[in-house]
Amino acid sequence: MKDLLRQRTSLKEQIEILLNNQVKMEAEASAKYLAMASWCERNGYRNSAAYFLRQSDEERTHMLKIFNYLLTVGGTAISPSISEVEQEYPSFRAVFELALQGEIAVTQSINRIVTASRAEEDYATEHFLQWFVNEQVEEEDNARRALELFDVIGEDGTGRYHIDKAIGKLGGAAE
Repeated sequence: MKDLLRQRTSLKEQIEILLNNQVKMEAEASAKYLAMASWCERNGYRNSAAYFLRQSDEERTHMLKIFNYLLTVGGTAISPSISEVEQEYPSFRAVFELALQGEIAVTQSINRIVTASRAEEDYATEHFLQWFVNEQVEEEDNARRALELFDVIGEDGTGRYHIDKAIGKLGGAAE
């Protein structure tokens, strides 16, 4: 039966596995951003909570984009199960450090899939992934800019208040 299913798509099994792993990674990123939004809200950082809610929504959109691509090319898209997500963070800054680490990990994962697609001569998937390559440049930039605010503004006195206010303006969002 598996061989029959493989004959219904030009998508190589290795690429399908990598894409489904990316679906899972995007779903986990969405869940992590929700937890970060909740932590920020509980700790009085409303603009940052809104920022992370938008990030969560973006990651879910990315997940669905890959999921739908798998369906479109005749692959098997697997609904992801995600592991337990951390709900508490040691500091306001730590939330943003973890967000940047997560974006870098997603970039590296996308790059691995592009490399594998090229090696398999799967130009359709490579072309599809170029949107994600470009998107990750923006995602990493926003995460770095948010983290840089901690150094530029400083956390002393009203610093965290001003950082939260500035984060509300990242990514084109209105305060």
